[in-house]
Amino acid sequence: MGNNQYIQPIFLVLLSGFLFFNSVRLSSCQRIARCVQNEKEALLKIKANLTDPSGRLSSWTGEDCCKWEGVICDNSTGNVAQLKLRSPQIPDSFQDNRATYQLKGKINPSLLELKHLNYLDLSLNNFQGSTIPNFIGSLERLRYLNLSGASFDGNVPPSFGNLSSLQILDLNTFYYSSLESDDLEWLSRLSSLQYLNLEGVDLSKTGSSWVQASNMLPSLSELHLPACGLFEFPPLSVVNFSSLLVLDLSSNDFNSSIPQWMFNISKLAHVDLSANNLQGNIPDAFANMTSLRELDLSENSLIGGQMPKDLGSLCSLRDLDVSGNDLDGEITEFVDRLSKCTNSSLESLDLGQNNLGGFLPNSLGQLENLKILQLWGNLFRGSIPESIGNLSSLRELYLHNNQMDGTIPESLGKLSHLVVLDISGNPWIGLVTEAHFSKLKNLKELHIAKSSLATRLTLAFNVSPEWVPPFKLQYMRLRSCQLGPKFPAWLRNQNELHTFILRNAQISDTIPEWFWQLDLSLYELDLGYNQISGRVPNSLKFLPQSTVYLNWNLFSGPFPLWSSNVSALYLSNNSFSGPIPSDIGDRMPMLTDMDISHNLLNGTIPLSIGRLSSLTTLSISNNNLTGHIPEFWNGLPFLYAVDVSNNSLSGEIPSSMGSLRYLRFLMLSNNRLSGEIPSTLQNCTTIRTLDLGENKLSGNIPAWLGKSTSLWILRLRSNLFFGDIPSQVCSLSSLHILDLAQNNLSRSIPSCIGNLTGMASDMDSERYEGNVLVTTKGTEYWYQSTLYLVNSIDLGCNSLSGEIPDLTNLSRLVILNLSMNHLTGKIPDSIGSLGRLETLDLSKNQLSGAIPPSLTFSTFLAHLNLSYNNLSGEIPSNNQFQSLNDPSIYEGNTALCGSPLPNKCNKDKETSDFTEGDDEDGDDFDKLLFYSSLAVGFIVGFWGVCGTLVMKKSWRLSYFGFVDKIKNRLMLLVFHRE
Repeated sequence: MGNNQYIQPIFLVLLSGFLFFNSVRLSSCQRIARCVQNEKEALLKIKANLTDPSGRLSSWTGEDCCKWEGVICDNSTGNVAQLKLRSPQIPDSFQDNRATYQLKGKINPSLLELKHLNYLDLSLNNFQGSTIPNFIGSLERLRYLNLSGASFDGNVPPSFGNLSSLQILDLNTFYYSSLESDDLEWLSRLSSLQYLNLEGVDLSKTGSSWVQASNMLPSLSELHLPACGLFEFPPLSVVNFSSLLVLDLSSNDFNSSIPQWMFNISKLAHVDLSANNLQGNIPDAFANMTSLRELDLSENSLIGGQMPKDLGSLCSLRDLDVSGNDLDGEITEFVDRLSKCTNSSLESLDLGQNNLGGFLPNSLGQLENLKILQLWGNLFRGSIPESIGNLSSLRELYLHNNQMDGTIPESLGKLSHLVVLDISGNPWIGLVTEAHFSKLKNLKELHIAKSSLATRLTLAFNVSPEWVPPFKLQYMRLRSCQLGPKFPAWLRNQNELHTFILRNAQISDTIPEWFWQLDLSLYELDLGYNQISGRVPNSLKFLPQSTVYLNWNLFSGPFPLWSSNVSALYLSNNSFSGPIPSDIGDRMPMLTDMDISHNLLNGTIPLSIGRLSSLTTLSISNNNLTGHIPEFWNGLPFLYAVDVSNNSLSGEIPSSMGSLRYLRFLMLSNNRLSGEIPSTLQNCTTIRTLDLGENKLSGNIPAWLGKSTSLWILRLRSNLFFGDIPSQVCSLSSLHILDLAQNNLSRSIPSCIGNLTGMASDMDSERYEGNVLVTTKGTEYWYQSTLYLVNSIDLGCNSLSGEIPDLTNLSRLVILNLSMNHLTGKIPDSIGSLGRLETLDLSKNQLSGAIPPSLTFSTFLAHLNLSYNNLSGEIPSNNQFQSLNDPSIYEGNTALCGSPLPNKCNKDKETSDFTEGDDEDGDDFDKLLFYSSLAVGFIVGFWGVCGTLVMKKSWRLSYFGFVDKIKNRLMLLVFHRE
């Protein structure tokens, strides 16, 4: 984060020193010396050991080596003083050509002949994993040594400790090599060192010695040790880092709190401790580091607590990054303190990806030098404060993925320098008007979206059709915002777009002709989840690795063929018609994902699809495709998901599908496929879903299916399979849906079916977002996003016999259908232990005995069918069975009795006879009971009171005395009233 700013002054000092020294020499000499002969010969030997594919050393010819590229001589002596052979910097877009410019080979020992060499730069070349030559440690005059990114391996030579004049040492590996150092004793001897960069060098074996060695370098101003495998902050009694300005210890394995000695380094201006495992709160002591300009504590997920308000007193702080931690609470006090700085230097503030919450403080608007503000991925709510319009220098604003449910202020339109605005992933309300963008002339990225595909849109654009925006966007992502019903006319001047997303914008219109004429070159086009109609032209242009989403619209016409750069194509749920172009595999060869399901496409599957060698997902389901499934699967080695269900395909399943070693989801249901399941499919060892239902497949269910232990879903229903259910199916420990219904299976259900342990746990969250038809509650349902919650066994409509096996272990089973078979015996008592059971269908079998009382404890049971068996006894009436009162559940069981069936059980009949009886006898009994009660009441009431007064004199006197007192009080009360 701006590390080079501190090394530049060092280089300038060194450079000015060199220039001054040489200018003095030049002023006293009449001629410039030519290179020394033995040094020229040494350079030629160095060249001979190097491979130079780009001809960078082609100038190394002729007598004067001081004129050779990369060679700088002392003007007075002619000795080689500097050797600058750094490979030229290559832009990211040309990294594939990086090797063209690199020198390769080994460093010749004749380098030692350059006895006056003080500057050696071999960085960014490729020495192909060779070790750093030990003899470099003998170049005692070296002040500058840069071997960074040069692909050296092995140990850093301890002889480097002899380079007592060295001021700058850069061994940054750039992760191209595996340098290491077991002992840093050599480092402590570099008394002149000012700059040290060992990024990526493995120092894990040095323990805590890195601190002691660095602490002995009094001139050190920059220490860069990121990604060195450091894990320990040792105590340090005396701090000698008196000159240290930059400390970079990022991407290590420190798992303690920040050490106290770090706050005693008074001159520190840049501290980077990011990407460690640091713990605890952010120390308040940082507030005392008044020289601090840049502080990066990001990506330490165990740093928690609240933002220290005193950190806001660092008025000289320019960059603060505490993102990716576990900070909580509000930021009001911290920002308020920052805003009180009379001349705040803060330019970049990143608090993203924490648990910070509350409302954004109005004092944010006083951080007038702020250029980048990142508050994304938190729990902030409410509105953006109006004061945001005061941040006149702001270039990037990231508020995405919060809970901001207020309005977007029009003052946002004052930010004339704003380039990026990302406020997506929030439940905004209100209107977006022209005023929100009035001065955003530099805006290039606009991201406004809700966090999910909302059905109710609470944020709407309200702009005039004649409005001309002041900006030219390159990236526009508008999701779940109302821009319709018309296609937005203000887009007609947006001819620089690379990403264009208008997803779920309630547009019900055709795309106007002017849009197609913008001549855009797109990375991403997303118009999904609207009601846009009309045809799509083939004239669209796309950049490499581009993505197209036109799904869930009303587009019609022929299949659109675009640029060969398209890698992901989603056209599902439209009305595209006609055949899939026969040359699609040649015209769009870069496709990795293709979903053209739920259209009106017809014809056959083109053979050219087999040439899409990078394809990972293929969904062509729910169309009108006919013909055979081609044998082209050998050419699709990375295919992950195949869905060709709900078409009219015929023939056999291609055996070449067995070559798809990464296949996880195979959906071929509801076609006219015949023949047997090819044995080659057993080679697809990672398969999760195998859905071959609703076809005409026949033969035995293969025993080798038991080897597919990663299967979640096995669906073979509505075919012509016969024979028994192989016991190997019980080995499918991850299975959650087993559907073999509507076949011709016979014999008994394997007793081991209760060992399907996958139905005792929830499904893994990784899943293919496809549809699977599951029969539950007597109806067929399509499950998609909640498919992973379904645990089902459906063996209905076969010819299975024998008893129902013990299913006690299937504790998360939701659906059990064994109907329309020839099962006998009793319903197992243990079936009530299936606490998650919602659907149980045992109808049309030959089951006997009573309904198990344990079923009454199945509190989730909502659909039950026990009809047409030989069940007997009373129907339970308590708990869950109170709601299962439809007579059709129990009909066809002549020996069943009780509600809701009309036939009463025997004990019900006896009770009825007793209670109804003869009316006259009942009346006599009632009279007898009445007079008997009256006599008992008289005896108890009269003799319980009067009898005691007659028998006991003391009680009698007390009673009449009490009555006499009450009488006197009443008379006195009446007298006073008169």
